[in-house]
Amino acid sequence: MKSLGRHLLLEFYGCNAKLLNDVNKVEQIMVAAAKACEAQVVDVVFHRFNPHGVSGVVVIAESHFSIHTWPEYGFVSIDLFTCGEEIDPWKAHQYLVKRLKPKNSTVLELKRGILSLPDSEIKHKP
Repeated sequence: MKSLGRHLLLEFYGCNAKLLNDVNKVEQIMVAAAKACEAQVVDVVFHRFNPHGVSGVVVIAESHFSIHTWPEYGFVSIDLFTCGEEIDPWKAHQYLVKRLKPKNSTVLELKRGILSLPDSEIKHKP
């Protein structure tokens, strides 16, 4: 059985609060993570909340990367959703670990769009 996409759910604990509250740095890191796995960036939208926290999405041709930060807890929740077989979301994960430096983290990988079609009938291009 083939899947249409891979979805990594990341939770990072013990990250730097100042970094997690800087919308520009968080945006730069997420865009660079998309580029680290050679995804094609289509659009970028980020927002800083008052008094703290950042949410954003990097729309990629292959799906999307999203992030939500809780600086007051040093916590980050990230979704890395890629479609097709050419983009490896684990490369983006490795990049994010290097940049956000969590003290602890969890990762769950889900297969999205599991189809019971022959491989020849599944088209992976978005």
